[in-house]
Amino acid sequence: MRIAVTGSIARDHLMSFGGSFAEQFIAERLDRISLSLLTDRLEIRYGGVAANIAFGLGSLGASPLLVGAAGADFADQEVWLKEHGVDTAGVRISDTLHTARFVCATDVHQKQIGFFHTGAMAEARHIDLPDVLERNGGADLVVVSPDDPDAMVRHVRACVRIGVPFAADPSQQLAGLERDQARALLDHPRHLFTNEYEALLVQERTGWTEQQILGRVGTWITTQGAGGSRIARAGRTTLHVPAVPVTGVLDPTGAGDAYRAGFLAALARGLDLADAARVGSAVASFVLACRGTQTYTLDGNALLDRMCGAYGADTIRRLIPWLGDLS
Repeated sequence: MRIAVTGSIARDHLMSFGGSFAEQFIAERLDRISLSLLTDRLEIRYGGVAANIAFGLGSLGASPLLVGAAGADFADQEVWLKEHGVDTAGVRISDTLHTARFVCATDVHQKQIGFFHTGAMAEARHIDLPDVLERNGGADLVVVSPDDPDAMVRHVRACVRIGVPFAADPSQQLAGLERDQARALLDHPRHLFTNEYEALLVQERTGWTEQQILGRVGTWITTQGAGGSRIARAGRTTLHVPAVPVTGVLDPTGAGDAYRAGFLAALARGLDLADAARVGSAVASFVLACRGTQTYTLDGNALLDRMCGAYGADTIRRLIPWLGDLS
């Protein structure tokens, strides 16, 4: 399966805050909030949701096509992605704007406050997805991840028009979408990805109930952190897949992107939904143990080791033929 991943390409500025964010706020004065918090670590990493998903897919041997907009400062990140199996031929380079920036601080309870500067991502609305696919060998599935909102809607409509299945992953952009934009993204995607909070937010933004949304999507995958993931389909029994336990979590940033990469790579190799969720959880566990979203290294034996205790010998035997290719 050839997968094209559309969405944000960014540089992440990741900081650690040695206290609790909750203790810094005065409930009676939230309307006058003015805070300056001292952080004790800064790491600048490659990021962006589409780039993160593509990195994971490339590391799993899926050779994805990355489609998005970046600045002239993308050159070193492009080399990095290519070294990890990503086809960057679908990236539009801006003449005037820098690659998008994500600035995020994480406290001792793994709670986060982040800001995203659009930068070159604003030009993603000018990308002609059908043309990009035609010039680069086509795609069997397009992932529409957080991006310029107009670009997201345009990509979905293009997929529907040319008959290419797509996966909707609106995540961080949900809060800023208008109702018609949110509904446009749910024009019968093969997969819908959300976390628990986003599962509620997508209902609020669309004005549709959970059952109405299930009637419009093939499979709705909801990640639940340490609680694993939920896989729902209309008229089917909902699957609940436990997470791979992680000790010593360093940074939750990018774990959801890694889950999506593992899930989709597993489906591309013919695994079923439950095993795809297991692989996704295992890949996410590597990100949780690292600082940065593209700093982890994958191999089949390491993935099997992570999953062995969580899912048992029968699952491992099913996965050995596929994961062995990564060793």
